Amino acid sequence: MAGKLSTHILDTYSGCPAAGVGWALEYKPLGGEWSQLCTGETNKDGRNDGPLLVDGALKTGSYRLIFQVGDYFKLLGVELPNPAFLDEVILQVHLIAGESYHVPLLVSPWSYSTYRGS
Repeated sequence: MAGKLSTHILDTYSGCPAAGVGWALEYKPLGGEWSQLCTGETNKDGRNDGPLLVDGALKTGSYRLIFQVGDYFKLLGVELPNPAFLDEVILQVHLIAGESYHVPLLVSPWSYSTYRGS
């Protein structure tokens, strides 16, 4: 069975998809060290143009999705304290090869939540 990993970001402060959010994906195999797999920026729909990982690229292990939400809200002109309450949001998840995962991020300048989507 082919696996995949995808994500999207919803801006709960503005009530819209979060376009232009920088992100990075890191991987750590069981018993290994963290390494960066890829980076990017969300499109106008708060998504990537395709999955972050597909098929054999999704291996069993730990993954970190790192979202640059502080920079995003600064670019929107949201009045933030200095330093901002949220800067990077780091979601660490454990994934299994062959499974499909969608990891959404719902974020405001002061809070975030996530879940395993479909």
